[in-house]
Amino acid sequence: MSTKEEIIKECADIIEKIITDTSVPKNIRRVVGEVRSIILDRSKEVPMRATTAISMLEDISNDSNMPLPTRTKIWEIISLLETISVD
Repeated sequence: MSTKEEIIKECADIIEKIITDTSVPKNIRRVVGEVRSIILDRSKEVPMRATTAISMLEDISNDSNMPLPTRTKIWEIISLLETISVD
């Protein structure tokens, strides 16, 4: 079982790939960049960061301009973050 911080690191790595992918529209890269900042913000508890990130990612996951591979990566991030339990 991965620790919460390992899950956050894995999500940040996937997000980095999305941000550097020039085929992804700028508005999606901007939101994903904001999500990255939120999940890496150690001033808040991990479950709170995960919940906020999931909400933001779900909002953009239905963007009609999003390339399918990017949508799949976003769903993967959401799935990973959902494994973080609220203690």
